[in-house]
Amino acid sequence: MRVSSSLDIKVEQVKMEGAKGATVRWLISQVDGAPNFAMRMFELEPEGYSPLHTHPYEHEAYILEGEGVLVYEGKEYKFKKDYCVFVPPDKLHQFKNTGTTSLKFLCLIPHPKP
Repeated sequence: MRVSSSLDIKVEQVKMEGAKGATVRWLISQVDGAPNFAMRMFELEPEGYSPLHTHPYEHEAYILEGEGVLVYEGKEYKFKKDYCVFVPPDKLHQFKNTGTTSLKFLCLIPHPKP
């Protein structure tokens, strides 16, 4: 069990190749004893983006601030504050900030299976 401010959690640069102006805070993870899911908060500065990538697990995202596009399988889908985004496993995707302010979103992922 843990109750804390997200502002007290370490901010890390997203170091995956192809990312620009992206940071992440691991809000809840296996380190906290969470058995199934991790909750992360990403921030993309204006013109920032996550890498264009795939992985074998889903993303469930909730947009807290800003606006952007989800690049998904070669098409772009606009979103803004209060939108929900679901990315199925093994699909090519990328989050891009298209606004003039920070894009902030929560992203939940399952922990890897042993």
